[in-house]
Amino acid sequence: MAESGPGARRPRRSRDDGESGAATPNLPRDMSNMSFEELLELQSQVGTKAYKQLVATAGTKKQDSRPRVQNACVADKHKPLEMSAKVRVPFLRQVVPVSKKVARDPRFDDLSGEYNPEVFDKTYEFLNDIRTKEKELVRKQLKKHRSGEEHEKLRQLLQRMEQQEMAQQERKRQQELRLAQKQERRVQAQQGHRPYFLKRSEQRQLALAEKFQELKRSKKLDSFLSRKRRRNAGKDRRRLPVSKE
Repeated sequence: MAESGPGARRPRRSRDDGESGAATPNLPRDMSNMSFEELLELQSQVGTKAYKQLVATAGTKKQDSRPRVQNACVADKHKPLEMSAKVRVPFLRQVVPVSKKVARDPRFDDLSGEYNPEVFDKTYEFLNDIRTKEKELVRKQLKKHRSGEEHEKLRQLLQRMEQQEMAQQERKRQQELRLAQKQERRVQAQQGHRPYFLKRSEQRQLALAEKFQELKRSKKLDSFLSRKRRRNAGKDRRRLPVSKE
């Protein structure tokens, strides 16, 4: 039987009982200005559950009260990007979009087509006349400058132009030799014979024989052989062991 009277103990009342039992006291509208002691006193008055709901509601209202920042928009693609003054602009940003330029090398690009030496020589055959005129002009300038730095520059330029011309003639001679071999194989195929393809070593031997005949006809064979001997002698000297004294 429950005790009654002035000396009887009253049952303790939990904090959560105030959430559903007694009326909730007036809650403050703004909790951001309250001290820590006032918050603890408020929690003891309303209970833990109601206090958590109050804190969550206050945080939601605080977020909703912030002014919404409009997203950056562009009215026209040619106009600069409009950024809001309420948002910090990033340090690195692209103000105007710039298309990246991609370098294209025609030597290694399929869009330029395949390289055909015969077609290339026929198309740019007019360059030979220009090179001949430039070489004659360099020779005239070389006669005017007998000595000095300008004379050495002109001499090296003339030597380089002559070497390029000789290399072009050699390349042209190799093309004519390949065309002759191709024509010969075609004739053999028409006659019913099986065509024979020369090896690279055999092609080099034929090229050397053709060069020998060409030098012999132009009476430059002796100078060519003397230069070849000097070059080979220099290579042999470099390969000899150095004597230590």
